[in-house]
Amino acid sequence: MKRNSPKRDRVEQSRRNKKNPLKAAGIEKVDYKDTQTLRQFISDRHKIRSRRVTGLTPKQQREVAAAIKNAREMALLPFTSR
Repeated sequence: MKRNSPKRDRVEQSRRNKKNPLKAAGIEKVDYKDTQTLRQFISDRHKIRSRRVTGLTPKQQREVAAAIKNAREMALLPFTSR
């Protein structure tokens, strides 16, 4: 029986699927007015987090990005922080 190398174990551990926060919250449609939810997907420097970090599907990630951009235009979310 052949044993896995330690490097292979680390790679397999890092490939675990992230939990989808929108699915967990029961949100089907992303709304730009829901700033509390959108803040989960923004970093402390107010950048939009990537799919790898958030665990969203590609379609949800596009919806979240568009909602964040709309909320910024409506002055509900900041563009930057000082």
